[in-house]
Amino acid sequence: MKLVTFQSAAGATDVGIVDGDTVTPISSILPDAPKDMIGVITAGEPLLSALANGLSGAKERHDLADLTLAPPISKPGKILCFGLNYADHAAEGGNKVPDYPAVFIRTPASLVAPGGPVVRPKVSEQLDYEAELTIVIGKGGRHISESDALNHIFGYTILTDVSVRDFQRKAPQWTMGKNFDGTGPLGPVIVTSDELPAGADGLGIRTRLNGQTVQDSLTSEMVFKVPRIIAIVSEVMTLEPGDIIATGTPAGVAHARKPPLWMKAGDIIEVEVDGIGTLTNPIVDE
Repeated sequence: MKLVTFQSAAGATDVGIVDGDTVTPISSILPDAPKDMIGVITAGEPLLSALANGLSGAKERHDLADLTLAPPISKPGKILCFGLNYADHAAEGGNKVPDYPAVFIRTPASLVAPGGPVVRPKVSEQLDYEAELTIVIGKGGRHISESDALNHIFGYTILTDVSVRDFQRKAPQWTMGKNFDGTGPLGPVIVTSDELPAGADGLGIRTRLNGQTVQDSLTSEMVFKVPRIIAIVSEVMTLEPGDIIATGTPAGVAHARKPPLWMKAGDIIEVEVDGIGTLTNPIVDE
């Protein structure tokens, strides 16, 4: 099942099921359905089964192209990001493949809706792109084993981890360069895990800047695969429904090119992951 969060006619947000080019609000199938994605995630499989059974009889449908989408989860409890998780990306930046992952946190204020503007801050011209398969946690837990990790996943989405590179390198911690407002497009959909290969392994992942392919790889190239990622994180903290974990980016980023291919106002950035879709955003100046 593919799920979106969209702006309703009343100005609130609603959750819908994507079926081809149309979206069915889940409230039109089950009037008492949750009003937000974390509620859907928390309700889990019983709700998804009921929605699937009632979808064909739903009378309210909207054209996907006519809807204003929001980030699938607007305020995740945690936004965790894995750095240097593709060997070729580590190498292009002069880094060794890590024995233990570099993990940083994004804030909800950095998130951008599908189609919304990514903001190049006035304090920097070094705006870079990173395509990232992103895990959506369904069942929470601590000390989750690799063998059980996939049972804790609700689904997957896409994060365009836009980085302000000079601020990222001002200190050993990457937080400042990864958390400018308006630099974290998320979406466009969450695809439930049953529709993708186990651990979302072997999916094509690519980035296009103004139509030119600049990143092109497979999720099977990740150093730390999805089950290991969940096991590592849950050694430290309790994962909760709706938490998201971005799994790193492959080679081809702007800072490694000669000359660097920094994004600028007027550019269009597209990140595509097979089986999930394409997340498209324009670049604007602050």
